[in-house]
Amino acid sequence: MSKTFDQGREEIAKLCKYFATNRQAFFAPGVKEAHVRQSLIDPFFEALGWDMRNTAMVAPQYREVVTEDSLEIEGQQKAPDYTFRVGTLPKFYTEAKKCGININADPGPAYQLRRYGWSAKVPLSILTDFEELGVYDCSQRPRPVDKASYGRIQYFRSEEYPDRWRELW
Repeated sequence: MSKTFDQGREEIAKLCKYFATNRQAFFAPGVKEAHVRQSLIDPFFEALGWDMRNTAMVAPQYREVVTEDSLEIEGQQKAPDYTFRVGTLPKFYTEAKKCGININADPGPAYQLRRYGWSAKVPLSILTDFEELGVYDCSQRPRPVDKASYGRIQYFRSEEYPDRWRELW
């Protein structure tokens, strides 16, 4: 069943409230990226209508979302956290980080994400730790010296998600 805009916004508002209430726990030193993905990032994309768990039970090659799919970059195999597809074609990648990574300022995660997008010729990709979310233009060759803001075309903070839902939708 497809979600409506309002259903998605309601889900994201609940998720943001959950995060705000439990923020300290998500920033605790022992919290792993996998926990953030399962508790926050997967539900975020589910609110946007993506079938994160393959509830439609489509064949593996037609899944909408593939986790840690293999991608060749400069002769090495890499694995973006999420590949979002239509049919068998990747439309964008998402690189997830544990809470506390400064997505707005740390250039490393942005460079990593943009390498995925550039190598696969995917025009846009997303970097998030749920608290922050950046949308990046991946059409320019990434360089290790690029600032975190280079290629970023949109930036959101989690407390803005419900009010800026139309932009995310």
